[in-house]
Amino acid sequence: MLASKRLTHGDISLRKLSRLDYPVLNRLLHEDREWLEPWEATTPGIRRALDVKWLVRSLISQSKEGFGIAFVIEYQGQVVGQLNVANILHGSVSSGTIGYWIAKDFAGRNITPTAVALAIDHLFSEVGLHRVEIDIRPENHASLRVVEKLGLRHEGTKLRYIHIDGAWRDHHVFAITQEELPGSMLRRL
Repeated sequence: MLASKRLTHGDISLRKLSRLDYPVLNRLLHEDREWLEPWEATTPGIRRALDVKWLVRSLISQSKEGFGIAFVIEYQGQVVGQLNVANILHGSVSSGTIGYWIAKDFAGRNITPTAVALAIDHLFSEVGLHRVEIDIRPENHASLRVVEKLGLRHEGTKLRYIHIDGAWRDHHVFAITQEELPGSMLRRL
């Protein structure tokens, strides 16, 4: 699904996640616990320590199996976050769901909207998906700004959709289909 090429726009790139990214992702995820933990999925009734090795292995495995695509987000050649496409289905559904995070020191620089735009363009033009979805907690104002900048359509709210930070949390659903996007998502920025 993703060749070894980078998806790049200016100083911002997406590239395929590698096991070699573990040290930097481990550092970023641990340094920014307070910033990221309120948005991370949890397992009901279980509090686990963050296991970045398991996370990287799992994301790479999902990519190999074709159910997902895992990217790292780079800014000026430095890894600053991560973007995943999960739940990839082909055929009559032909869709995927994007999730992402960025290190606190790099938030607010238009890196995340650009990374999401690169991913959507790739999913439509190279992977052949028809629909892309992003699910966001109503309290996550930074992520809501991302979909607002990109002009994704609000479809509604999934009640108690994902277990996050110790409880079942509502998520707003945003989506776009190929028909709604003449040309490139990058043009919307």
